[in-house]
Amino acid sequence: MSQKESKITLIPLGGLGEIGNNMTVVKYGNSMIVIDCGMEFPEDDMLGIDTVIPDYTFLVENRKRIKGIFLTHGHEDHIGALPYVLKDLDVPVYGTKMTLGIVKHKLKEARVSGNLHEMSAGETVTVSPFKVEFIRVNHSIPDAIGMAIHTPIGVVFHTGDFKIDMTPVDGEVMDFHRIAALGQKGVLLMMADSTNAERPGYTKSEKLVGSTFNEAFRNAKGRIIVATFATNVHRLQQAISTAAKYNRKVAIVGRSMINVVSIATELGYLKIPKNTIVDIDEIDHLAPNKVAILATGSQGEPMSTLTRIANGEHKNIKLIPGDTIIVSAHPIPGNEVSVGRNIDLLVKQGADVVADADSDIHVSGHARQEELKLVLAMVKPKYFVPVHGEERMLFKHASLAQLIGVPSDNIFILENGSMLEVTKKDAGVKGAIPVGKVMIDGMGDKDVGSIVLRDRRQLANDGIMVVIVTVDKHGMLVAKPEMISRGFIYVKEAEELMEAARDKISSLMEKYEGKRIKDFSAVKQDVKECVGKVLYADVKRKPMIIPIIIELD
Repeated sequence: MSQKESKITLIPLGGLGEIGNNMTVVKYGNSMIVIDCGMEFPEDDMLGIDTVIPDYTFLVENRKRIKGIFLTHGHEDHIGALPYVLKDLDVPVYGTKMTLGIVKHKLKEARVSGNLHEMSAGETVTVSPFKVEFIRVNHSIPDAIGMAIHTPIGVVFHTGDFKIDMTPVDGEVMDFHRIAALGQKGVLLMMADSTNAERPGYTKSEKLVGSTFNEAFRNAKGRIIVATFATNVHRLQQAISTAAKYNRKVAIVGRSMINVVSIATELGYLKIPKNTIVDIDEIDHLAPNKVAILATGSQGEPMSTLTRIANGEHKNIKLIPGDTIIVSAHPIPGNEVSVGRNIDLLVKQGADVVADADSDIHVSGHARQEELKLVLAMVKPKYFVPVHGEERMLFKHASLAQLIGVPSDNIFILENGSMLEVTKKDAGVKGAIPVGKVMIDGMGDKDVGSIVLRDRRQLANDGIMVVIVTVDKHGMLVAKPEMISRGFIYVKEAEELMEAARDKISSLMEKYEGKRIKDFSAVKQDVKECVGKVLYADVKRKPMIIPIIIELD
């Protein structure tokens, strides 16, 4: 290989400066691999948008160079874009058993085929010129891995999402031995999870939640509803085991919860005692102190089970005073208001709510500062790139790396699209590629686009005004313009304003009198500008104005 080609290029397409959309390209020579293929949930101002994924045009343009997509674990922010990407790319996908179990279900729902290859922690696959090694880590979902990507000029180590848990529920401890061995041999570049980089100390063990469950189940007199992330299989295991211990039957509610429980049970990651699970329709025939329900909705999602229960809209579950609601999750930034609203509604109906703010009912799946420093000290990378986090998290993680001894000149806080070139001797950002976000509406797979989103925001903020102008073939007004408003102003209570607008339109139309109008688009634009000025001058708002010109013969 020529000297010019002896470099690794790292190109994040998503996941930097944000939580979600994780997708990173590693390039060597003319070959590429992709680490993760995630999505993010829409922000509040993305009206009507259901899913946001990275713009993967770069992958489509380089499809012949891509050797495979490698998945660190089965969370949506790491696999959620696969059903869309695999419609355009025919490349192999590598992941662990649990990860691919979830992926298979997603692809089946989307009617997309995938070339899936199951890997286990400790195994290595060669996709020349890369050798990708799967390394076991702990996270809030089983079968999470980090990756050592072996290239001709050195090793790239990606932690994946991780925490250090010395007492994991499944007994599978992070592979410190292998990670330390990589560090002893030498790691050229390291990428590491930055989610909890601002938080001092250590993340608590998942087993602590089991103890909190035990106390809550022992004290509860009525039904227990546990809301948590569906993919947190270890959390589900502890809830089910505790319910069985106290002779409670368990009903599973919520589409994603039912899917994950089914997949995890089938693959052996979830052990359910015999005769513990019952159908949701059966709970009304059981004593309240014999019922536990596992539900979605820990983040206040509008259509989730817990939200519908809080609003009194769930067809099977109506709150009974004395029910205990366990919200076993910390609100993702941006979800605090909706989570708080749900808790208020639940408490108002007589429920006893146990939430993260009150107790150890939730622990994070991401490493805090001392854990991050420990891994940095083990790996001792020459170059370091903090990933998976918002800007302040990336910068904090960079400062931790400096404390461990990584030179500041060797630490790169990248943006999505940046092209970091790394050789044995040096590293630096060498330009960028265009990146962005694809906003998906409903079941479609096409980008809604910024123009449609802008229109939706305008409609939400200022409403719409439809102006109907009827003229004859000589351009003469046949009748006064009609004006129909929705979400802007109640026309019958603003007759003076409407009349002023009609008068302005009538005056405007005088310049078209006696002419056969050929270009209605010009007339529409004139009407739009005319009405817009009148409305803004009076109410200081800019509704969407849709002019309709009708020509009568």
